Amino acid sequence: MYSDAAKEHFTNPRNVGTLSEPDGKGSDANPSCGDRTTITLRVSSGRVSEIAFRTFGCTAAIASASQVTELALGRPVDGAWALEPADVLNALGGLPPDKEACALMAVGALRAALLDARVRT
Repeated sequence: MYSDAAKEHFTNPRNVGTLSEPDGKGSDANPSCGDRTTITLRVSSGRVSEIAFRTFGCTAAIASASQVTELALGRPVDGAWALEPADVLNALGGLPPDKEACALMAVGALRAALLDARVRT
């Protein structure tokens, strides 16, 4: 079913919340199930310096959002943009095939937040 890493990110998600006055904010949703993730972030010296997420959804959606924030934090903006759903899936030790779209949603929210930060600055 779920790997230990995915269970850990679900039961103890990292970077949960919303940053006040973020440099960027972005959301993505899975229309087939109604899950939604919103990511807020701050950029400093060209790197993702702070990041937070809010997810309304299933175990895989929460685990994926938590994992993508860990992967993005501290990376140069271009490195965070380059993250792919496969990176999230690999870091989580995989997800059930019918839940892999959750990794796509997490990356989509991250990219939307990064794009928003780029437009604002």
